Amino acid sequence: MIHVSPSPHYPGKSRTSSMMMRDVLIALIPCVLMAVYVFRSHAVFQIAVCVASCLASEAIFSLMRGKKIPLRDGSAAVTGVILALSLPWSAPWYVGVIGSFVAIGIGKIIYGGLGQNVFNPAMVGRAFVMINFPVALGASAYVSSGTGIHIITQATPLTAAKLTAQVSGLWPLFLGTCNGSLGEVSALACLIGGLYLCFRRTASWEIPAGIFLSVIILGGVANMVSIHKQITVLHHLFSGALFFGAFFIATDPVTSPLTPLGKWIFGIGLGFFIMMIRLFSGYPEGVMFAVLLMNGCVPIINRYTIPVPVGGPVPEKKVS
Repeated sequence: MIHVSPSPHYPGKSRTSSMMMRDVLIALIPCVLMAVYVFRSHAVFQIAVCVASCLASEAIFSLMRGKKIPLRDGSAAVTGVILALSLPWSAPWYVGVIGSFVAIGIGKIIYGGLGQNVFNPAMVGRAFVMINFPVALGASAYVSSGTGIHIITQATPLTAAKLTAQVSGLWPLFLGTCNGSLGEVSALACLIGGLYLCFRRTASWEIPAGIFLSVIILGGVANMVSIHKQITVLHHLFSGALFFGAFFIATDPVTSPLTPLGKWIFGIGLGFFIMMIRLFSGYPEGVMFAVLLMNGCVPIINRYTIPVPVGGPVPEKKVS
């Protein structure tokens, strides 16, 4: 019997969507452990709220559509963890709940479910709550005193560098002993998980490579022309959500290009928009907006980067 189904196609059972989601969850373990180490019970609370809300919303929307509840594929859990790790430690519980329902409902289910969505669901939910709850997710949401956590008494590195020209040390940025969203503080944790994804071929290495190449070039040019010259290229690489976004968000196989050349274009374009937002906008970080912008360009990228078949293009029939 011949089974015909829409792409993408995988050669064996080891490359099923559930196995890929399991790989992503395993790769996220270093980021989760670092978040719990830095932000303690606040990180546990945010992750629990977002994961539970994503699972609940997946079940509710599936029942509304008369479909089987697909919780076992792991996609809802992955969306919940990524959304939670993109939030500040102090986000109220309703922010995680609303963001999760928007991520699953508007970011995925409205397109037809897993594999059909155009935009990254976690970033759709994150953008929605960021626009609707600016105080709960603004710069002030990351800073507090009296919690017993020393790190959150200081502004996030990119905010401090942009507003007060104070830069953090590269070693704390790399290890993760600095303030920020739950999953973005440690470049080392993101690198460990990201390399695992690339080794497992769950993530395409061309996308993060294109992002890093673009950020290095544009960051170097910005330093040469004295645009936020206090922020060096290495600060751009290790600060904010660059590593987290490059490995765990941009590499989503559903919302990223299929062709090798398209993946390079996608990654370079992401790095370009990230740097433009960081350098010339009022936002200190631009990963979320850059991902959503480039997600919208994926159909065009796929269309114009189709590889030439072996033996050359198919000759067109002449009409006599």
